[in-house]
Amino acid sequence: MGRKKKKGIFNKKSLTNRISGIISNNPNQSYNYKQIASRLGIKDSPTKKLINEILGELKSGKILEEVHTGKFRFKSKSGYIIGKVDLTAYGSAYIVSDNTEEDVFVSQANLNHALQGDRVKVFLFARRKSRRLEGEIVEIIERARTKFVGIVEVSKNFAFLIPENRQMPYDIFISKDKLKGAKTGQKAVARIVDWPDKVKNPFGEIVDVLGMPGEHEVEMHAILAEFELPYKFTDEVNNAAGEIVDHIPKEEYKKRKDFRKNLTFTIDPEDAKDFDDALSLRKLPGGNWEVGIHIADVTHYVKPRTLLDKE
Repeated sequence: MGRKKKKGIFNKKSLTNRISGIISNNPNQSYNYKQIASRLGIKDSPTKKLINEILGELKSGKILEEVHTGKFRFKSKSGYIIGKVDLTAYGSAYIVSDNTEEDVFVSQANLNHALQGDRVKVFLFARRKSRRLEGEIVEIIERARTKFVGIVEVSKNFAFLIPENRQMPYDIFISKDKLKGAKTGQKAVARIVDWPDKVKNPFGEIVDVLGMPGEHEVEMHAILAEFELPYKFTDEVNNAAGEIVDHIPKEEYKKRKDFRKNLTFTIDPEDAKDFDDALSLRKLPGGNWEVGIHIADVTHYVKPRTLLDKE
């Protein structure tokens, strides 16, 4: 005689009560049906399916809310705020918002891929007595930035860009077809193109290879790229710069003080792209020394409302 199929120990009503109890007693925690089943010691598929059904019904009844796909949490009266992420040195963050006088603390586990300066939506936890206001980031509304400067590390099947920015704590995964010719040890700029849920590292692509660290031009371009300033220019801009005369017209002598008889020297490095800072030194009557500080008059070369001025 065949063995009778063991009936589940929960009916729908008792299971609903148990699920509601677990989630309401842990209002700051979110659960999927597998986690609920594990908490209740349920292993059979029909009861797991029933748990999933009940979670959907509790959501429809506005008792639960779905904070991520398939993950539910007790619906709090605290609500949501919109704000900007301010990361701490410990990996956690505070959310600065016009909607609250107090900044909202978010633990590293609840950042959900948010980065420094991102505009985010935050679910506010029910405040515990004498505790700070806390929450979880549930949506990244707008990224503050998607490009980062770093060092490329290429392995056999893939590569990473190791960001130099300390406020970017994740290495960027680069597939080999997105390297743009970058080699191990080179400094490059990468753009984040995707960051799936539950994946630690963002996926990216190299958008520019700067060169080897330590080279003057490479480091200058890296600084500009880090602050999202242009370091490459159009042919029109380069041509306009090439038209600047490299001698001083005679009419300019009458407008300026001549220091050529004094000891005057540039303080820019030998490989500088421009020489626009200088010092002069002369002995004054009475034995004192005068040190002159000279800054180039950029307006002589870049006229207002020209292409160079706009750039």
